[in-house]
Amino acid sequence: MNFGHLAVFHAVAQTLSISRAGESLMISQPAVSKQLAQLERNLKTVLVDRLPRGVRLTASGELLADYSRRIFGLAEEAVRSLAELAGLSRGRLVVAATPTIGVYWLPAVLVKYRRAHPGIEMRMEVHPTSTIARLLIEGSVDVGLAESAVEDERIDSRVLMKDRMVAIAAPNGPLSRKRRVSLEELCRQPFIVREVGSGSKSLVERALAERGLKVTPAMSLGSTEAIKRAVMEGVGVAIVSEMAVHLEIAAKKLIKLNVQNLRIERDIFLTLAREKHQSAAVGAFLELIRAAVCKPHY
Repeated sequence: MNFGHLAVFHAVAQTLSISRAGESLMISQPAVSKQLAQLERNLKTVLVDRLPRGVRLTASGELLADYSRRIFGLAEEAVRSLAELAGLSRGRLVVAATPTIGVYWLPAVLVKYRRAHPGIEMRMEVHPTSTIARLLIEGSVDVGLAESAVEDERIDSRVLMKDRMVAIAAPNGPLSRKRRVSLEELCRQPFIVREVGSGSKSLVERALAERGLKVTPAMSLGSTEAIKRAVMEGVGVAIVSEMAVHLEIAAKKLIKLNVQNLRIERDIFLTLAREKHQSAAVGAFLELIRAAVCKPHY
């Protein structure tokens, strides 16, 4: 079926007039009659009875008119939906992040995004970097935020921001009243460390080893939350991501020690699939996180 001819028939069925159909389509009356006749020949049926004034749909015309209303109604709906998608009144956004980013930094950004674009369906997942890379390649995730780079030619992985590691202690701990603490003094304290396999653990240990220092673990725990709790209870000190403790420091449940020559940072990477078209919803999110990096909320 020729959809140009169907559009002409749809206009005739809507107006019940050859001349008015031509006016609505901005084509001549003979052109409407010709295309309508071609459609009838192709379908091997009569669609309209020509009357002295206007036309009347035949049974075949009534049937086809019902289909044409649905077809062109869906076409109009598609145009509206695409316009809404481009205008951010609807759409979908799926973000995946590694644990520290997903738990401590990203939620505040997503709240701002939700307030700005309430029509966007939004989901956040927490995964290790390798899983984020796979999900990006599969197309089930739109944006990834990770604490290490993704080495895959299908992934664009670039540094978004720096995450500073800070030394923390209990407010009543032995170092809490000191205005400045040396690295050597810090390392002599009982240390709460991340379990084997943690990226932050290896980063901290490498940085200290480069200075000829090492720590004596008092406890090895599997999560930043557990480490914070142990430090609050006075078990020892720890070095963790600053974004993970800003609330506890503000509430004076923990203190950030002023340690001489302690400058440990890690890169936070923004990861995107290279070949995937980025929707307006994704574009708005990328603008928001870049603004958040310029004005950190912790």
